[in-house]
Amino acid sequence: MATNQIGKGINNTMIKSWRYNTLSVFFLFLFVIQLVVPLVFAKSYSLPPENQRLIGKPTKHTVARGDYFQRLAEQYNVGFLALIAANPGVDPFLTYQKSSHKLAEDKQAEQLANASFNQSRNQLLSQSLNNSESQALNQSQSKADKPISVDIPTQLLLPFVERKGIVINLPELRLYYFQPELNLVHVFPVGIGRKGLTTPNLTSYIGEKRKDPIWRPTEEMKARYLAEKGIVLADEIPPGPSNPFGKYALRLATSEFLIHGTNQRFGIGTRASSGCFRMYDDDIQWLFENVPLNTQVKIIDQPLKMSYEQPELKLFEVHQPLTSERSSQQIASGWRALTNFIGESEIEHYRANYESPSGLVNRVEKLTSAAQ
Repeated sequence: MATNQIGKGINNTMIKSWRYNTLSVFFLFLFVIQLVVPLVFAKSYSLPPENQRLIGKPTKHTVARGDYFQRLAEQYNVGFLALIAANPGVDPFLTYQKSSHKLAEDKQAEQLANASFNQSRNQLLSQSLNNSESQALNQSQSKADKPISVDIPTQLLLPFVERKGIVINLPELRLYYFQPELNLVHVFPVGIGRKGLTTPNLTSYIGEKRKDPIWRPTEEMKARYLAEKGIVLADEIPPGPSNPFGKYALRLATSEFLIHGTNQRFGIGTRASSGCFRMYDDDIQWLFENVPLNTQVKIIDQPLKMSYEQPELKLFEVHQPLTSERSSQQIASGWRALTNFIGESEIEHYRANYESPSGLVNRVEKLTSAAQ
């Protein structure tokens, strides 16, 4: 009896110790994640001269195991759709790609696992790999695949607009805050209204700044939530994890349009809101603390941006137009503008850049260079 009690005591102690160690490891993991994924902050650039628009430098990110686009978007403070456009063909949810040698190893391991247990590993290897396969495997191993890298859109052209206050360019899903007195522009990714709930082009101002805002859904929004999600919204949603406004909100004049935070990580740099502008929590906090009341806010729709940087340097940047009644008209007029900018003799070399926009800055080369 005494022995059983002692045994139970030892087991209880071991369980408590295991639980303690597990919790310790869990909290250590959370701490490491905080270090690995840095907080997002305002991305600031020096303003170029008035006759130029280029800011920032290109960034290449070497993909590591565990990377995915949402993580990279937060790390570099760029939009999710901007990453997809800049990296066509790359899986946004699993950007880590295995080498051909690793794929061969995995296939071999799968064959071993499915084989009968009474066969030795050496026998399986000799049966599954013939001489040509072994040679190919050795070649792939000696030639180790180059590290995969993705383009981070950290170089861009300023839109055609007065460098004043806040400017939101809808097609590029970016917000600019100009501080000409400091010779700075701060750039942030934003989420905008989804199809059917498009935010209009307008000129307004910051009419109210609110910390811990209360969400009061409109009757139209309540009906939409009920129809689409089967959710009955309350008249008021207090501050907290269920409030989609996050911790800070800036109101445009006295309208229902807000620039606000979010209670979800995903959705920044996409078309997912009900017409307002979503920002990362750290970004909206920065704006809340640095943008004064009555600051001008201009919402524009410019999918094409161009710049003569120097006599021999022409640059352009193209974004996917918003899906709307005007999109086909914008595409046609944009192509005419780009043709005038580049010249009819060279424009066809850039048709693919225009029709499949990457959102990256394109350099116009001379015809002889472009043809090579």
